[in-house]
Amino acid sequence: MQNKKVLIISSEVIPYLPQTKRSINSFKIPKSINDAGGQTRIFMPRYGLINERRHQLHEVIRLSGMNLVINDMDMPLIIKVASIPKERMQVYFIDNEEYFKRKEILHDKDGTLFPDNDERMIFFTKGVIETVKKLNWSPDIIHLHGWFTSLFPLYMKTYFAQDPIFEQSKIVSSIYPDDLGGVLNTQLKDKIAFDQIEEDLSSLATPNYEQLMQLAVAHSDGLILAGEDVPATVTKAIAASNKPVMSFQDSQAEDAYVNFFNTNLL
Repeated sequence: MQNKKVLIISSEVIPYLPQTKRSINSFKIPKSINDAGGQTRIFMPRYGLINERRHQLHEVIRLSGMNLVINDMDMPLIIKVASIPKERMQVYFIDNEEYFKRKEILHDKDGTLFPDNDERMIFFTKGVIETVKKLNWSPDIIHLHGWFTSLFPLYMKTYFAQDPIFEQSKIVSSIYPDDLGGVLNTQLKDKIAFDQIEEDLSSLATPNYEQLMQLAVAHSDGLILAGEDVPATVTKAIAASNKPVMSFQDSQAEDAYVNFFNTNLL
């Protein structure tokens, strides 16, 4: 991994959010890459429950100020950054008052999905990619964590397909067990189509966990099972993809991710 660049994109990262399998992986994996001589940058949403003073977040003025068009609406993009204490890891936060000011993450206090999670996903997807372009930082690998990142492979292979900064980038999706807890707005496919993505999106007619994961599988270059309870429909899609796959059992070994990246994607 010496000097290889890995972009980590996740809906959760410790120490900024409580410990979950996803938030722990989103810290441990980039640390292992750095220890192996690689370079990482981490992106996550700036949810309202993140204490900016405690974690020393500050806005990056030169990266902020862009408007992203989401379903024909201009939405301001704010970029904040922090460093994980005692680690050589920078974390960039995608922020917007409309989408990320609220104190919950992806579900309300009653455990119900926010009705605008579809637009939040599109905003996060486009916001990360536009920020990486501004940084002029060309990643060798883009590693995705969680259903909230499932639109990245589609956008990377269509909307941003001609962008030279991502010309050599390989996309790896870590597939976690289903914690979506419902169905996203059924207009998601129309909002994606608004970005002139001409791919057949009929598979997103009722965008649940399985449809989102199958979409991510179809457009990723490598796949990692990040849990033992992934639904059979998704594991079948992974098996049928003929792409490099790391099993959950194999992922538990020390240096598993570094070895997988080196062997299958670099």
